[in-house]
Amino acid sequence: MIKTRHALLAALMPAVLAACGTAQANPQQEVKVLRYQGSVGNVTFPELAEELGYLGDVKLKWVGNTTSGPQDIQSAATGQTDFGGAFNGAIVKLKAAKAPIKAVIGYYGSDQATYNGYYVKDDSPIRSARDLIGKKIGVNTLGAHHEAVIKEYLKREGLTPEEIKQVQLVVIPPVNTEQALRQGQLDVGTLGGVLRDKALERGGLRPLFKDVDLFGPFTAGSVVLREDFIAANPHTVKTFVTGFAKAIEWARTHPREDVVAKFQQIIAKRGRNESADAVRFWKSTGIAAKGGVIADQEFKTWTDWLEHEGEIKPGQVKVSDLYTNQYNPYAGGSGS
Repeated sequence: MIKTRHALLAALMPAVLAACGTAQANPQQEVKVLRYQGSVGNVTFPELAEELGYLGDVKLKWVGNTTSGPQDIQSAATGQTDFGGAFNGAIVKLKAAKAPIKAVIGYYGSDQATYNGYYVKDDSPIRSARDLIGKKIGVNTLGAHHEAVIKEYLKREGLTPEEIKQVQLVVIPPVNTEQALRQGQLDVGTLGGVLRDKALERGGLRPLFKDVDLFGPFTAGSVVLREDFIAANPHTVKTFVTGFAKAIEWARTHPREDVVAKFQQIIAKRGRNESADAVRFWKSTGIAAKGGVIADQEFKTWTDWLEHEGEIKPGQVKVSDLYTNQYNPYAGGSGS
């Protein structure tokens, strides 16, 4: 799989170089239909932007649902889709693998209303990080948001690298986490959003820690496009990011019930044979900066962490190469 991915990435490089040599893009010749992956029972900000009429002549084409952030951005990097979103640390790792991608806007994060918690049963003997040695924590995928948060928590609580290795991360679909935790198959379960809210309504669980408690309110993930796509389609990218940013602010500034109603309307219209129950529990965007503007620290935190973990070499990835705010109107027109 690694060899295949590298081959696909290598195949993209001539296109990147050719695009960089283009004198000036013609708006009439730019791509106007953007392929993307969605999320079952949820509405993405680009989908909201399209519904609100913020994307102008740019249209979205749904090609299926993503299984994880790392998968989503790899699909964008290899040209299977035109954009994808993931945890910023996953973006750093893919960039370190020479993927020709650049983040253009933040799309999810944690605040006091929207966060990920790491839960144990009320009667669990686990009370501290040290109690996690030899225990199992359920996460949705490896190499992404939850693994980074958990390891940062363990490190801050004084566990040595050898002790941290004894904490076992178990990949489990989020919809199965609560049941696995209650049945004792997991010692700790990662819960967020509607799954967390429903689990807490049923009682019997308590949080060991929360990601927002570690980092404060922060934007955790960004949407990326291929660098050759950006170079060849600057007007489309500007329209897309502007509409995306306006949709974030629409959701941030409108009453919660209006946002939920709009999400339900979008899910009903798109006809994907899915339930809209989850959006009833929507609370906030979780995005730290206005319009999803990206800050250096939102990537530097994870480049530093990945260097410390030995997953990338010191200086292998420059933060300034990871993202641009050039297309975001809330950044005042300045790039990274």
